[in-house]
Amino acid sequence: MRKSSITSSVYVGLDVHKDSIDIALAEAGRDGEVRHAGSIGGDLASLDKSLRKLISRGSPLHIVYEAGPCGFVIWRHLSAQNLHCEVVAPSSIPKRSGDRVKTDRRDAILLARLARAGELTAVRVPDVADEAVRDLVRAREDAVRECRNARHRLKALLLRNGIGYTGKTAWTAAHLRWLATLKLAHSAQQIGFQEYLHAITEATARIGRLEQAMRDALPEWTLRPLVQALHALRGVQLIAAMTLVAELQDFVRFANPRQLMSYVGLVPGEYSSGPKRRQGSITKAGNSAARRMLVEVAWHYQHSPRVSPIIAKRQDDLPTAVTDIAWKAQLRLNAKFKRLVARRVLPPS
Repeated sequence: MRKSSITSSVYVGLDVHKDSIDIALAEAGRDGEVRHAGSIGGDLASLDKSLRKLISRGSPLHIVYEAGPCGFVIWRHLSAQNLHCEVVAPSSIPKRSGDRVKTDRRDAILLARLARAGELTAVRVPDVADEAVRDLVRAREDAVRECRNARHRLKALLLRNGIGYTGKTAWTAAHLRWLATLKLAHSAQQIGFQEYLHAITEATARIGRLEQAMRDALPEWTLRPLVQALHALRGVQLIAAMTLVAELQDFVRFANPRQLMSYVGLVPGEYSSGPKRRQGSITKAGNSAARRMLVEVAWHYQHSPRVSPIIAKRQDDLPTAVTDIAWKAQLRLNAKFKRLVARRVLPPS
């Protein structure tokens, strides 16, 4: 009898860290051996050396590792060598509730075993240009967070000293002029106050620079048409559109809206047992930046449907099919908001 020429795959789990990579192997088949192959340095040269030894055995490799702070450098490096590699979502990795031991070795073995069982969910890896725009969008988000934190610290300092603003709205030009006139009782406090104020000024300037950089990057971005199409929607201007596209990218990869909402964690959690069905708050699983932006945009639909001059200007050069979808969205989402208010799920606007 002639021996079969088909070679079984070997599933390789990588637990990746900045300075080290643990490697585990799972042979094909339900009863195939699963073992820890060793720990190497975190550089690509060490990884290549280890993988060459596995490749020399003649079995195709199916390599997986978790998405994390090390990014997609390994995926791009291995894909350039025509090696099958997947980056998996950490939130989708099944774990036993009673497992209280976590080590790099065990994590690598778990990845290899689950890859063999087909129980891992791969994430979409953006190309280099898309990831660059996403990094720019996230840098702006970080600057906004720093500015907000600096404002909170300054307001807390003034509150502790019994100083309150009597105007209508904070952080307007009038409020900033009022802050410039303040003089605290002690020089030490004044120094702290001025440093907080400088931090706010610097963060605000940084936000402006990053937003301008986003505008400059848009014309050369291959996903620009999608960003422009999203401009037709109420509440979606440049920052919101670029954030959603940078974080979600290919909307077509979601078979239906329910999949998209599940991806960003905007579906209700469920705790059902027997005949009882209980749904709770949203899961908040998945992409937090996209979820936060979608929530901010959704609140615009509490207002009566209307194409304002600002929206009309954004829709000037867009196809009629796109603007028709945007109008239907206003009608549908505003009606949805009214139904939720009637059921007392949401407070009235």
